[in-house]
Amino acid sequence: MTACGAPRPDGTAPFPTLDVVTEIADLDHPWDVVAAPDGTLLTGERSGRFVVKRPGGSAREVVAADLPGLVVDRELGLMGIALAPDFDATRTMYSCRSYAAGGAVDIRVQSWTVDEHWTALTPTGTLVSGLPLSSRGRHGGCRLLPLPDGTLLIGTGDATQATSPQDPSSLGGKVLRVDAATGAPAAGNPFPDSAVYTLGHRNVQGLTIRPGTGEIYSVEQGTHRDDEVNRLVPGGNYGWNPDAGDGFYDESVPMTDPDRVPGAIAAVWSSGPATIATASGTFVTGPGWGEWDGALAVGVQKGRKVLFLRLAPDGRSVIAETAPPELADEYGRIRTVVAQPDGSLLVTTDNGGDDKVLRVTASTGR
Repeated sequence: MTACGAPRPDGTAPFPTLDVVTEIADLDHPWDVVAAPDGTLLTGERSGRFVVKRPGGSAREVVAADLPGLVVDRELGLMGIALAPDFDATRTMYSCRSYAAGGAVDIRVQSWTVDEHWTALTPTGTLVSGLPLSSRGRHGGCRLLPLPDGTLLIGTGDATQATSPQDPSSLGGKVLRVDAATGAPAAGNPFPDSAVYTLGHRNVQGLTIRPGTGEIYSVEQGTHRDDEVNRLVPGGNYGWNPDAGDGFYDESVPMTDPDRVPGAIAAVWSSGPATIATASGTFVTGPGWGEWDGALAVGVQKGRKVLFLRLAPDGRSVIAETAPPELADEYGRIRTVVAQPDGSLLVTTDNGGDDKVLRVTASTGR
């Protein structure tokens, strides 16, 4: 699909023209998608089904990929997936999933080995367990971001537990940083002997690195207001505190609440008085994006679009935003956006029963 580029908000240059093609069809709530160095695509449905597409081939289910004890309830199920930075050598993959078995009820991150032909995913261990799970199926997180230094970032939800976001001993409402090989708290974390990297979050759905800077950004969902993009700093508190003092989960308070949380770090971007349900984030790069090269693309569920944000040079504010028509309403709810080294953008839809993995290519026509 191709359409004319949308005007940029400041009127000085058009947004690139986008070409959108379907890579994988006939999916049901695919949460995430990853691309291996050889171009193989892997996505996972909330129900626990993994689907792979090899370069030049057709999509097929990965039959040998067992998820015992998987809890599928509203927002919960198989969630984030990620490949290790050294995947070519190690064939290591990570996934985040809800779990109930043997008396344990939680959300956990596990590691896998992928065989050479993508016919089997073999579980190799649970890296992190004990992430809180809501009996109402809400706020499970759970985005994964492996880093080149051998650590793994994990975005978690607060599981609608009022005290979790501000409690350093809870893994809910946090961004965690662990050793990707062992799951132990990573060396140099801001809280001694703790996996907690940042706190005061509601439901972290996106994690991404701004190219050329090393800056890490989170994307999280608000209540009836204040979806947010946050620039993460070690030990930072992002101000979500729904605890009314008696354990009641009070969703009427602001996402960033400096009254309840003195020193709370302000968001880089907020949706304001109404939410659009931001669900992921990635920085697009390449000449095809023109003056939007380096912009943050955000997957939007309720708003049914991909939102592009141009950040200020210091990364602490947004100077322009737009939602190109090629990706607005046409494909319904958007869950995940993942930028690729060739400049394209992988996108998963989140409608149920007729979902897709799309590839978006940008061109300025110049």
